[in-house]
Amino acid sequence: MNFLGIDIGSSSIKAALVKGDTLQPIGYAKSPEQEMDMIAHRAGWAEQDPEIWWKNLVVACQSLKHQFPAEYARVGTVGISYQMHGLVLTDMKLMPLRPAIIWCDSRAVAIGEKAFHELGNENCLSHFLNSPGNFTASKLRWVQENEPSLYFQARYALLPGDYIAARLTGEVHTTFTGLSEAILWDFINNKPAHSLFTYFDFNEDLFPKAVGSFGDQGSVLDEVATELGLPAGVKLGYRAGDQPNNAFSLGVMEPGQVGANAGTSGVIYGINDKLTYDSMSRVNSFAHVNHSADQTRIGVLSCLNGTGVFYSWVRKLVASGGGVLPDYSVLNDMAATIHPGSDHLKAYPFGNGAERLLLNQNPGGSFSGLNFNIHTPAHLVRATLEGIVFAMYYGMEIMSEMGMAPRSVRAAESNLFLSPLFRQMFADVTGAELQLVQTNGSLGAAIGGAIGQGHINQADWLSKLNTQYSIQPDTKRSQWYGDLYQNWKARIDLR
Repeated sequence: MNFLGIDIGSSSIKAALVKGDTLQPIGYAKSPEQEMDMIAHRAGWAEQDPEIWWKNLVVACQSLKHQFPAEYARVGTVGISYQMHGLVLTDMKLMPLRPAIIWCDSRAVAIGEKAFHELGNENCLSHFLNSPGNFTASKLRWVQENEPSLYFQARYALLPGDYIAARLTGEVHTTFTGLSEAILWDFINNKPAHSLFTYFDFNEDLFPKAVGSFGDQGSVLDEVATELGLPAGVKLGYRAGDQPNNAFSLGVMEPGQVGANAGTSGVIYGINDKLTYDSMSRVNSFAHVNHSADQTRIGVLSCLNGTGVFYSWVRKLVASGGGVLPDYSVLNDMAATIHPGSDHLKAYPFGNGAERLLLNQNPGGSFSGLNFNIHTPAHLVRATLEGIVFAMYYGMEIMSEMGMAPRSVRAAESNLFLSPLFRQMFADVTGAELQLVQTNGSLGAAIGGAIGQGHINQADWLSKLNTQYSIQPDTKRSQWYGDLYQNWKARIDLR
């Protein structure tokens, strides 16, 4: 038996086919090749059509079938990873009533802040581990206030992964981890957050019954199996938001372990065994995939909205004038010609919506200290990479205040961590050993599905995870970066 993993991203849908006996990838597919469209009717808004996710999921799965027909015919389980914090409103037949409001949409910031203050900061943090902020519950309240007819037509309020799971199986569930990422889970009472349902005047029936991240979550419908080219009887065994799933993919499951990701957004994700929170709610705490009433496993997440998207923007800027976009390796070579500190040019990667790290402020991205006589495009590239690492480290500092001070960080060799310069810079700035692991989100989803259906156990997976290599911080550069970081931080620190 082989395993299929599906990763519902905001840029593309990725799929992994994993060999059942070795747990090694057979192959990958993604759709589309270019980024999926995002709808932004106003500044700070971000929406996507859920049907686009499904169409690209079908293309990715059919691509795997075409590439590996014999292995694909032996798929027995599927697992799902998905972009967190989105809102999909559907009718009884699971038809979306409007485009999904996705994770980087900022329209509900004021709603969440109002709830935070009226319900009481300490009350929210102690029970939900977060402010309601700009998460799914606040986005639903926005619909309730601004599109009341759609709200009253809705039968289900789903996270993106819940929607895809329901399309696959016909069964409508959410998960305990999903309710926590929507800020609708009460950790003290270990049940849905009824006080927040009452405050927002939500119909609790909009949110389906919660199940665990791992376990039997239904069988793929026959007609859907035909559409995806799957054999009959495939079981869904796992569902998790992208960041908890990325951590699971890296083997980050136990207290003190920390993972990092630098794709569209930049994430530091560490595990705690205590119900702790940041008093200013700049980092977020959610139920991890292995959290239960008997075992506290909280994923503490620091998220910078603009990492890869900022680097992509600079890439286009460097190629302005209609030139061919340079390969990212060319950008890295350019940056390597510039000394650390970029000759006092500082980059602030806050141009992709309201930043939780900055108390939900949206200052926009910027460069500071630009000198027209000194700075070149190579300086812009170097400063961008440094600014991204500085912002990620800012989140790590907040996590350290919560008692989490990692000596090592795991990351997959993907996205910005493909860059040797970025990897070394990350180790030097954070002072932590960086361990590169060969994995990704769709692979983790496939493994999760197999665990959920009992075909393998967690120990099987962890035994297969090997660190490709480790990068040690350079002591001298770490000291040098320490001063640069303090200077960079002075402009944005809100403590």
